[in-house]
Amino acid sequence: MFSDKPRSLPDWIERGYDILSTEITEGDHDEGMPRNRAREELVAHEDFPDNPDDADYAIDQLLNSGWLYEVAGNLRVTIPEE
Repeated sequence: MFSDKPRSLPDWIERGYDILSTEITEGDHDEGMPRNRAREELVAHEDFPDNPDDADYAIDQLLNSGWLYEVAGNLRVTIPEE
């Protein structure tokens, strides 16, 4: 059965979203952030696991869940409508 309720993600992946969305929206990334740069940002952040595989997994989950989207190799933040 289809549900229109948002799917929740594990806390550590949601922290990854918070880190990336802040960096993308408040940083100098008008065209989004390249995936490899996003991985580096996550791994370097103190509130995120320091394993690059975890960062790749989190990015994949955020893309698959619609929290992020990708255009021309750059990640962008999906802004939910209110």
